[in-house]
Amino acid sequence: MRHPRVIWTATLSAVAITVLTACGAAEDSPDDAPLADLEPRVVAPQPLSGSPITDSTVLSARMLLVEDVPDGFAVVPDPVRDLGLDPAPDYDAQDRSGTDPQACADVLATVTQQSPGASADSEVRYSGPEFSSIDEDAASYADNGAVAAFDAVQNAFAQCTEYTGTDADGVGVQYRLGAREQETIGDASTSVRLETTSEGYTLVADAVVAVVDHTVVQLVVTSQEGVDPASFTALAKTAADRIRGIDAGV
Repeated sequence: MRHPRVIWTATLSAVAITVLTACGAAEDSPDDAPLADLEPRVVAPQPLSGSPITDSTVLSARMLLVEDVPDGFAVVPDPVRDLGLDPAPDYDAQDRSGTDPQACADVLATVTQQSPGASADSEVRYSGPEFSSIDEDAASYADNGAVAAFDAVQNAFAQCTEYTGTDADGVGVQYRLGAREQETIGDASTSVRLETTSEGYTLVADAVVAVVDHTVVQLVVTSQEGVDPASFTALAKTAADRIRGIDAGV
């Protein structure tokens, strides 16, 4: 079974675009203007402040809550973990999804998927109106593991500014990734926009990846038109504060 959180890679992004096509939406798709070039590599501070989080339950309690996100968003439960359902069955139909190059399938995958070995990890997903979503994942590492994880995420960005793929039915998908202007979140951060286009329809994923003490947190907001910068900054700051335990009640 595919991991449900690998958003805006070849599989789930194309599924969402298929839904948009069926609904005749996305009339206000982003234009074809070039995205901003990626900034020089951001270096995390050393030594890192604070201590690693070693309990995933503790880290889960520091993720964004429904009262932190805008009105109209609701948490997306994990079918297996939260609802106790059986894993989705395998189907006989051939799965033709993929990316070229294959390494770009990791763009916006969870931090712990890109950099295994976390002492604790967690993720939370919210769905909103007009095919929008808010996804947060976080991973805490011992020693300088967070520095290495932050570097791994930036490596994936640098190698995948433009790439292609197919959905499960073999329909072509195009991806463009570029830098976003974003004030620093946490101790160090980088921010990108990923545009996913198929059959004339485009969806936009705006992401910020931040180092907060020994934890790397990734926040992704997906919509048809792109995120409001001020609202995104406020949400990212809230996410960083909660990771540090500020107003998190833990």
